[in-house]
Amino acid sequence: MHPAFSVLVFTVMSGAGYGLITLMVIAHMSGLAQLQDSSTLLSGGILAFLLISGGLLSSTLHLANPKNAWRSFSRFRTSWLSREAVFAVLFYPFLLLYLFGIYSQGTELNGFFQLMGTVAAILAMVTLFCTSMIYASLKTIRQWNSALTPMNYLALGLMSGSLLLAAVQGIVAGDLNGTLQNAALGLVVLGSVTKLIYLFWIGKPQGSTIQTATGFTQASVRLLDQGHTSNSFLNDEFGYTVEANKLLRLRGGMLLLAFVLPFILLMLNSAALTLIAALLAIGGLLVERWLFFAEARHVVRLYHGDQRT
Repeated sequence: MHPAFSVLVFTVMSGAGYGLITLMVIAHMSGLAQLQDSSTLLSGGILAFLLISGGLLSSTLHLANPKNAWRSFSRFRTSWLSREAVFAVLFYPFLLLYLFGIYSQGTELNGFFQLMGTVAAILAMVTLFCTSMIYASLKTIRQWNSALTPMNYLALGLMSGSLLLAAVQGIVAGDLNGTLQNAALGLVVLGSVTKLIYLFWIGKPQGSTIQTATGFTQASVRLLDQGHTSNSFLNDEFGYTVEANKLLRLRGGMLLLAFVLPFILLMLNSAALTLIAALLAIGGLLVERWLFFAEARHVVRLYHGDQRT
């Protein structure tokens, strides 16, 4: 699949924002001492708001007619895209009420504002899950049609959110909290493990072949004529191909930027280095999401010369 930069930004930035607000609410409600500071909570909430809003706005750039984006709300019963859009909008009033409660009451919130924060965290994870299911529900793309896809989206969103939360706490409060740091380290390990499992799984020879696509399972099948003399939408979008050596280099760079370097920098126990770790991780996740699209092979490729997906 051809990677669209606007979709890469959307999935990575909004995922980080949803992960950040979810972990921040959990830490706040559980009484973590270093997050009982209104300045830290407001800073984290505003950062999450900006990341999510920027990501959602970026997603509209991928539409052929952005003015028709409102139509995405009309198929809630059957479309994961529609569910994502509905939950993304529902999330905002709960987030804003939660942040208003912190602004007006400090960290000791009454039951109403605590409920708003809890619902915001739940909706954040539900929205991120819906985003992942847009891709996981597509049976025509083997690399996406797996429970590993939502698992990776959730794990990587929480991982990037934890790094941002640790960075915000370190910069605003002036010191790092061991609990947040350990949680971020654990989520970096979790994110790397889920990603490695995914990479191993998509590398296994399975899925449709040109034999199963044509029904001639007992014979060797090859394409003689593609039926067109110039490129089309199918070639450009679904037939996107990257050299194997380039994919391997990008995989190595992605693992280094998104997981290895952030883990090492977190271990050094510095607020400035934690911020760098968060930025490196987001950069690595942009590469990860580019690979997620570039390595996906739609079954239509079987009718354009590929032997298997």
